[in-house]
Amino acid sequence: MLTAEQKSEIFKVHGKSETNTGLSESQVALFSTRINDLTQHLKTNKKDFSTQRALLKLVGKRRRLLDYLKDTDIQRYRNIVKALNLRK
Repeated sequence: MLTAEQKSEIFKVHGKSETNTGLSESQVALFSTRINDLTQHLKTNKKDFSTQRALLKLVGKRRRLLDYLKDTDIQRYRNIVKALNLRK
C-alpha cells in the first residue's frame, strides 16, 4: 500500500506539482507503481485471485490513459513511457 508521502512524491516527479493529481502522466505513474507492488505480491501469493483481478483492472486503466495520451499528445506519451520504462 502506498503512503501519502509516496503518492505526493510520485505526483511531484511526474506531475507539475504535488497537488496536481489529475494529470494523465501522474496517474499513469501512480498506476505503474501500484501494478509493480501487486505483481510482487502475486509472485508470493499465487492463489490470491481478488488481487489478480485488481491488477488486471489497473493494467486496463493504465492502458486506456496511455491510449488517450497517445491520441492527444504523442510527445507527452513518449516522455512518460521512457520515464517509467514501460516498453522493452
